[in-house]
Amino acid sequence: MPSPAASSPFDQSRYQVRLDWGRAGLERLAAADVVVVVDVLSTGSPSAAADVAAAAAASGSLVLRGGLRNAAAVADAVLAEQQRRATRTSIAVIAVGDPGGGDGALRVAVEDLLGAGAVVDALSLRGIDHTAPEAAAACESFRGLRGAVRHLLTASGSGQELVAADRRDEALAAAELDADTVVPVFRDGVFADA
Repeated sequence: MPSPAASSPFDQSRYQVRLDWGRAGLERLAAADVVVVVDVLSTGSPSAAADVAAAAAASGSLVLRGGLRNAAAVADAVLAEQQRRATRTSIAVIAVGDPGGGDGALRVAVEDLLGAGAVVDALSLRGIDHTAPEAAAACESFRGLRGAVRHLLTASGSGQELVAADRRDEALAAAELDADTVVPVFRDGVFADA
């Protein structure tokens, strides 16, 4: 993921915490030390998440998988990485979204917006809060809708796909905030528990 040759108003380079959508969003952002890939309900996007992660890893970024279930753990891992580096660490939060119905268009997935917002919120609570407007908007969406996350995940398009496939429990499990303390790290082409 090469950094844009010239600074762009869309690269969010002046902010520590950045947010964009999908592979194109990763490429649009300035290079980051840490990339957090958010794919809350992987109904149609596991390959999209792997593609984003592989592109981020190729740039030398530390690539973590985050979302609602491990937002606090991800923030702790980012803070530890910043302390290890002993310098301000740039973070790109990439909401994977849904590649759509085969037409190649990215669908903004509410579950990934909320998951990205949860990660940004957890970072903010740890003092990593110099956020781009895009990241701040996702954070406030999560904060404002926190009490409705379970309903929103099951009512979303991806959630309805799971419900129709008799997998509602997966959507409900994905909505459990900070239920996991594990932060998967992308290594050798796959996410593995750290």
